[in-house]
Amino acid sequence: MTPDLKTADAISLAQAVRGKTITAEKVIEEALREIDRGDRDLNCFTDLLAERAIADARDIDREIVEGRNTGLLAGVPFAVKNLYDIAGVVTLAGSKINADRPPALEDAMAIARLKQAGMVLMGALNMDEYAYGFTTENSHYGITRNPHDRDRVAGGSSGGSAAAVAGGFVPLALGSDTNGSVRVPAAFCGIYGFISTYGRVSRSGMALLAGSLDRVGVFARSIRDIAATFDFLQGEDRRDPVCTRHPPEPSLSQINLGIGDLRIAVADGYFAEGGEPEVFAAVAEVAKFLQVRGRVTIPEAHRARAAAYTITASEGANLHLPELRSRPEDFDPATRDRFLAGALIPSHWYIQAQRFRRWYRDRVRDIFRHVDIILAPTTPCVAPHIGRKTMTIAGEEILVRPNMGRFTQPLSFIGLPILSVPIHLANTLPLGVQIIAAPFNESLVLRVAATLERQGEIAAKIGDNF
Repeated sequence: MTPDLKTADAISLAQAVRGKTITAEKVIEEALREIDRGDRDLNCFTDLLAERAIADARDIDREIVEGRNTGLLAGVPFAVKNLYDIAGVVTLAGSKINADRPPALEDAMAIARLKQAGMVLMGALNMDEYAYGFTTENSHYGITRNPHDRDRVAGGSSGGSAAAVAGGFVPLALGSDTNGSVRVPAAFCGIYGFISTYGRVSRSGMALLAGSLDRVGVFARSIRDIAATFDFLQGEDRRDPVCTRHPPEPSLSQINLGIGDLRIAVADGYFAEGGEPEVFAAVAEVAKFLQVRGRVTIPEAHRARAAAYTITASEGANLHLPELRSRPEDFDPATRDRFLAGALIPSHWYIQAQRFRRWYRDRVRDIFRHVDIILAPTTPCVAPHIGRKTMTIAGEEILVRPNMGRFTQPLSFIGLPILSVPIHLANTLPLGVQIIAAPFNESLVLRVAATLERQGEIAAKIGDNF
């Protein structure tokens, strides 16, 4: 049976292509028609590589006819945040300034590895300028809208990636995560958003915001797609100086192992306040299903968030000092102001933030001696309305953009593997719950999520509100 191209996951599509019930060319043509129909409203793509994608699909079909090994994900369309280098395409990173640069000479490592798996690249996706934001309201390339409600943001900074998957254009997309830029839009758009341990996946060919925090992230419609993609992405790459030599972990083969006697706890304290009631109800529902009774307190999470802000602003500003001096008028005003503020951070603040980071990392690792998995909310609310500057949560008026990462920043700060899973409570827009493990324990995260998915407790939801 031919899968529904708008809702099928990547592995189902690849099985159909390899089984010759549908051609890769047909899959790509259908994806292009869906993008043509819906992206005028959602505004996910900044570059669409239609002719190249069709040519690549024909090559895959030819290899299948010839009986050659085409890869586990043969013929599956994917797209990437426009901060990944794509050979022959200008790497925008959401900016006007980068549009003046020459096209990239080769694909980023993450793209190259997915192509080796047989996937077909469809194009580049919209984002917050220089990945510095949580809403993808880009002043240069337009606003990316939420597939479940066009009047609301898709989240950011990887909003185009999340909306492309949730909008039914591609079953899988790459984003990047500094302080929550994968998990926040995944939660808002009702899909899966995954980041592995810092350094586990190469960032070679990816424009960075804050090098000591940035990670490759994956958006998908199923846990098995997340696991399969991670299997292809992970591995040493000497072109990325932080890419670890830690042995690859075959995650796809482990997701059916169940949770056994895994020790799971809910994060309390900081992670149980400062959000709308439905956010905590989503965590409670997952905890109840998993029969979780334990709770843990992550110490000084509010200081971790402050330190993450300091490091992000300082490192980000340092990368863009030449353009801040020569072309300040070509930045999005909000991005420019954040970078200018970051440029004024005293060096001893940055050093102290990094010292605190080491202390905080050790405290959290102590917690993981007693638990295997921690559950926490992904965002403090559902997706806000486009253009909204402030909102009231728990009786406090807060700024929208900087506060969407309230629950993600203290965790990304120390490079933990995390998956945001979609929760759909009655009468609310999508929400997310973070499943968190100690470094290099991605398989535990995926096993818990796979258990929830098999029982119908979590599921990606494809929007059709356009």
